[in-house]
Amino acid sequence: MSLFSPKFGIDLGTTNVLVFVPSKGVVINEPSVVAVGKGRERQKKGKMRGGNKILAIGIEAKKMIGRTPDDIVAYRPMKDGVIADYRVTEAMLRYFMRKALGRNPFKPTVLISVPAGVTSTEKRAVIEAAMKAGAKNAYVVKEPILAAIGAGIPIHEPMGRMIVDIGGGTIDVAVISLGGIVASTSVKCAGDRLDHAIVDYVKKQFNLAIGDKTAEQIKIEVGAAVPLGEELSLSVKGRDLVSGLPRTVELSTNDVVQAMARELREMTQAIRKVLQETPPELAADIIDNGIILTGGSSQLRQMPELVYRRTGVIAKLANDPYYCVARGTGIALKHLDTYQKSIIAKK
Repeated sequence: MSLFSPKFGIDLGTTNVLVFVPSKGVVINEPSVVAVGKGRERQKKGKMRGGNKILAIGIEAKKMIGRTPDDIVAYRPMKDGVIADYRVTEAMLRYFMRKALGRNPFKPTVLISVPAGVTSTEKRAVIEAAMKAGAKNAYVVKEPILAAIGAGIPIHEPMGRMIVDIGGGTIDVAVISLGGIVASTSVKCAGDRLDHAIVDYVKKQFNLAIGDKTAEQIKIEVGAAVPLGEELSLSVKGRDLVSGLPRTVELSTNDVVQAMARELREMTQAIRKVLQETPPELAADIIDNGIILTGGSSQLRQMPELVYRRTGVIAKLANDPYYCVARGTGIALKHLDTYQKSIIAKK
């Protein structure tokens, strides 16, 4: 059966695309980056046609970020969890779907994750991009639902569960009960914004210019959500803004905590906002069950501690938080009829 109609779950993230095949698990985990060569052939009405050529997608394209000549641009076609560049997203989806299909000649059924705050136009854009990229059927499901399924939460129970999915582009906060979302918010402040905050901080404090890639490395290696007793430190290389020459500085964990403070406050405010909108019975359940954190950026050191300090509710990291949404797509695909209510759209 699976030979005739392959099924994929796609966690279409701002920073990474994960493709989940129910029988195999995650088969693709690559950056959602596309390198485009800017053509010089301008057509009538100033439109570019055929001039913009896609040169690399995924891992190969990410290697080019910040290192390209003028006529090549490496960028992310997804912004804040939604499609910013339709044509390039479609090409990226086609590439990953073909890679996952291998030699299977049949069109796949795909289930794609979208942020909780997605508009109907944005949902339609995701479905259309998947269909044009070669899908037989395309479904979209809100990320918090998939993250909850992937984290092993029984979402159909009449009990309030709070899930916080922190990715690269958005933080999705939702209270789920009886298979549906009771209260939710989606804020465009997550991993990428933390990286930009580190870039700005290093610029202001040390007069040093660093790239987003270096900022991400700083966040992963020495970053934390709250100050640590025993600080970690890292040598950071960049370009001196005064002399224009390369220079190295030492950054400590507490420097990074300070750099990200405003963004982290915005993220915890999103959680507080949803808690304030939650009906009292469900709020009582959340106090008992705690808040579950999923998504790549939830792995920042001491993130559960920060959530606990700001909300008074115990927070815990899901098992393998990075893969929760991808795992959720796979489980939802296996039991499409069970999760029908949570599935937003189909084509």
